[in-house]
Amino acid sequence: MAVCGVVMPISALDGCPDAHWQDVKAILFEAIEAAGFEANLVSDADEVGIIQKRIIQNLYENPVVVCDVSGKNPNVMFELGIRLAFDKPTIIVKDDKTSYSFDTAPIEHLEYPRDLRFAKIVEFKEELAEKIIATHERSTKDKDYTTFLKHFGTFSIPKIDTKEVSKDAFIVEQLQLLQKSMTDLTARVNEVKPSPVRKGRVLCLSVCDPLAAENVATALATVEGIGEIVRPKTTNRHFHFVFPSASGEARDKALQVARQIVPKAHYLGN
Repeated sequence: MAVCGVVMPISALDGCPDAHWQDVKAILFEAIEAAGFEANLVSDADEVGIIQKRIIQNLYENPVVVCDVSGKNPNVMFELGIRLAFDKPTIIVKDDKTSYSFDTAPIEHLEYPRDLRFAKIVEFKEELAEKIIATHERSTKDKDYTTFLKHFGTFSIPKIDTKEVSKDAFIVEQLQLLQKSMTDLTARVNEVKPSPVRKGRVLCLSVCDPLAAENVATALATVEGIGEIVRPKTTNRHFHFVFPSASGEARDKALQVARQIVPKAHYLGN
């Protein structure tokens, strides 16, 4: 069974909650299956892989794609642009509350009611199923068929190169991609946001002892004029305290208090 890809919003958008888009997804899938196709979100796949790579591959390979531009979700519009650049059979749908976009307005849009009124939705599903069948048949029989691009001139349509690899090579590639993803994730988790305060107001304890840090925090709270105390994350695991509004006298007092508990305490940049 041929696959019909689906591009659509999947989370709350334009005043519509997640549940609304789940209902829309069910409607689109029913119409696609009625047309004799297997419905599948272009972001879905059986194998594990990088989601962006999967989306591009499906946008290129799926015989037909239905794209719901309701709410003009940026990801949806981007994926629609990629599909149109491939000049592959594409059917655009939208709800009756979403305006047309200038660049894609020349392409026919099938419209459905945002309130998902039953009678209108029944008509919409029948129309969409017929459109899918007709679009697929024409694209397979007419070598000059175009969804969008060729209306504006002669272009070389981009293609995705494919190559055969051994099972071992594929596994190694996927492990490398997974390792890169984990490395990127670790870097984001450990990312240190720069402190918005001037140097000389960051007190470093030079220790990794949480108990000592808590004792210092308790003691600093008694220092008059110290004001707000910020405790930023650090990658070197030294405990830091930031005094955004403390006077010079209060900071001197804070250093004395901290050194009574952690003798190596010092201000960064001093």
